[in-house]
Amino acid sequence: MSETVSSPSAGAAWQALAAHAAVIRGRHLRDLFAADESRGEGFAREAAGLYLDFAKQRVSAETLDLLLALARERGVEERRDAMFRGERINVTEGRPALHIALRLPRDRSLVVDGVDVVVEVHEVLDRMARFAAAVRDGSWTGYGGRPIRNVVNIGIGGSDLGPAMAYEALRHYSRRDMVFRFVSNVDGSDFAEATRDLDPAETLFVVASKTFTTLETMTNARTARAWTVGALGDEAAVGRHFVAVSTNLAEVAAFGIDPANAFGFWEWVGGRYSMCSAIGLSTMVAVGPEHFRELLAGFHAVDEHFREAPLRDNLPALMGLLAVWNTTFLGSDSIAVLPYDQYLRRFPAYLQQLAMESNGKSVRLDGERVDYPTGYVIWGEPGTNGQHSFYQLLHQGTRIVPCDLIGFCRSLNPLGGHHDLLFANVLAQAEALAFGKTAEQVRAEGTPEALVAHRVFEGNRPTTVLLADELTPAALGSLVALYEHSVFTQGAVWGIDSFDQWGVELGKQLAQRIAPELSGDVEAGAGHDSSTNALVRRYRARRRR
Repeated sequence: MSETVSSPSAGAAWQALAAHAAVIRGRHLRDLFAADESRGEGFAREAAGLYLDFAKQRVSAETLDLLLALARERGVEERRDAMFRGERINVTEGRPALHIALRLPRDRSLVVDGVDVVVEVHEVLDRMARFAAAVRDGSWTGYGGRPIRNVVNIGIGGSDLGPAMAYEALRHYSRRDMVFRFVSNVDGSDFAEATRDLDPAETLFVVASKTFTTLETMTNARTARAWTVGALGDEAAVGRHFVAVSTNLAEVAAFGIDPANAFGFWEWVGGRYSMCSAIGLSTMVAVGPEHFRELLAGFHAVDEHFREAPLRDNLPALMGLLAVWNTTFLGSDSIAVLPYDQYLRRFPAYLQQLAMESNGKSVRLDGERVDYPTGYVIWGEPGTNGQHSFYQLLHQGTRIVPCDLIGFCRSLNPLGGHHDLLFANVLAQAEALAFGKTAEQVRAEGTPEALVAHRVFEGNRPTTVLLADELTPAALGSLVALYEHSVFTQGAVWGIDSFDQWGVELGKQLAQRIAPELSGDVEAGAGHDSSTNALVRRYRARRRR
């Protein structure tokens, strides 16, 4: 990397942006548009089937130049190239971050530690395709010889969020004569509701856990095993109703799954980047191998764009730099992702893990604590539902929340004038958030003076509009890859490791210690605070009432 200072905030480009932010805070988007009639075209980019309009962000041409200078100062391009070469950029775990290899075409090569990982990737994809085809055409049957009608994915984190989001997003392309469910929460209600109306003789469980030891996943898997065996009356049924996405073949076999029905992936695949790997098996069964390949092609198109395009025209890099600008320099604590497509209703939840697990860090790569904000809360709901819920705060609240509005030019389900109305709301919300309504405009409408202040919209609320022609598998892949590389860009600028997640470990360790104390197998007290001990005692006293 080309950085010459240990702390990003000490760099010249960083300091220039900090000073520039004070200037931009005093400028309204109305003024920025009035000063540049071509702003709508000049602050837009297009690549890989995606159109990015950031004209309604609080940036000028100077802001863009300074952000690009910051990217160069922080070595974003060098770190990007290191990732694509397979270098160990996940420094705290000593691993590459090679999710990009999961969607490389078969004729490409990427050698890491003497192994061409592309060959291995396509071996697994081919096995997945054969299995998915067998389930879909009925040649893979349950223990009693009946075809599989229900597929339940058991996982958590990236082993759930990716497949669940992708299935919902691509439901239009899925097998409608099959049922697909996703169980993640260790709360027994999740499993009970997912399986309540299913026939065990026609149900296949995909257990997704790299180590096959993940507490929540294996608790649910054991419950699924008991549910299946209890109904079918034979332990041998496990082999026809369970497959694994795991690399721990010994534990897979001990569970009763034939290791031949285990689909592996690699240490260089982080959970939140794994939906293109065998973790996507349930997605492939749902939409079919061909549509899954189209999904991978969409990912790859944005991978190539991110790797090759100059930063000034690079959609993920620009998205990432805008996120840094809004959160670190302009002080926003959250970003709302607002997809105007019901199929993308799980997309904000998917992005929560991607962004917040990746960049929720307070220590730099060199081990020093940061002295600037990193990360942000990401949240959202599909439009137009959100408009009747939280948009009040977006328009007139005291907090500035940058928004990504995602729209499609064509509907997968054209019904009368529905889609024109939906898309009109994308454009209307972006315009209203940007320009608002002045007191003079409110008065001109004949509003009583006592109500004028209540009906003023300050505007100057930044938005990015992301458009694609249609929600195809390729478009979904491109959209996810766009956010992946945006998150990467942010982490490179902030100088943090976007590929580890040590913050999730402590709570899990304590939970495993507390669980036997709740059941009464172990006495509570030693090592806990007084509040935790009191809560344990209360739970034990009341759990069976």
